[in-house]
Amino acid sequence: MTNAWRAAGITYIQYSNIAARVLREALKTEFRADATKRNESHVKFTPWANGRPAHEKA
Repeated sequence: MTNAWRAAGITYIQYSNIAARVLREALKTEFRADATKRNESHVKFTPWANGRPAHEKA
């Protein structure tokens, strides 16, 4: 048995983002503003080389 998101040809992250967006849109207006604030995310990427973060000095 295959997961529905996998059968649809999307990644789990894409599936999760779609589900979160649908949930936020379904909320009552008084709760929607707070939920929309949580929609933002901040990601930091660190390059790795030889098993260590590349920006660190050995």
